[in-house]
Amino acid sequence: MKAEKAPLPRILVLASGSGTNVQALIDATRERDFPGRIVAVGSNRPKAFALERAAQANIETFVVDHTQYDSREAFDAALMAEIRRYNPDVLLLAGFMRILTDDFVRAFRGILLNIHPSLLPKYTGLNTHQRALEAGDPVHGTSVHFVTEELDGGPVIAQAEVKVSPEDTPESLAEKVKAKEHILYPIVVRWFCEGRIQLGSDYILFDGELLKAPLRLTDD
Repeated sequence: MKAEKAPLPRILVLASGSGTNVQALIDATRERDFPGRIVAVGSNRPKAFALERAAQANIETFVVDHTQYDSREAFDAALMAEIRRYNPDVLLLAGFMRILTDDFVRAFRGILLNIHPSLLPKYTGLNTHQRALEAGDPVHGTSVHFVTEELDGGPVIAQAEVKVSPEDTPESLAEKVKAKEHILYPIVVRWFCEGRIQLGSDYILFDGELLKAPLRLTDD
């Protein structure tokens, strides 16, 4: 008698904008050997194109409109309730432009990941590409990290670098970084779904070993 296959880990993605990283994740999870499946894509913006991308892929969508709540706490409580309906094994932030409350972060600790457009700990927050150019950085990039209560401050799992050229503008640099994001995020999500990554108290275990520095993809 054949043993039944274990169900694939359930992935839920939150996005606020056009959803290019959502599309990269959808494309990756369509591969036959991908060890997880996207069960829903949610947004705080009813017109976010990320929702359309998910709908076109026959993935469930939901909206929790932040403008309908009078506090971050009330919004996060409603968002948590919606997320829990799907019982995700991993919760991905993909351009989700909301600062989450500590209660929300603690509720999903260890399964909550984010992708940020800088080589953390450099340039937390916004306008990362402009700041990298102003600093004269020779390389810039993106980071996938576990989300903790500190904004963009959780342990970093992996990073991808791009070279900064003298001709770069914030817009051209953003395009370079975005191309790397579309490669890096699905790789890290694959690792997570395979059980290769775990969050400790303030550290990461990768294949059971302490990850002493973020794994790094370099520019060509």
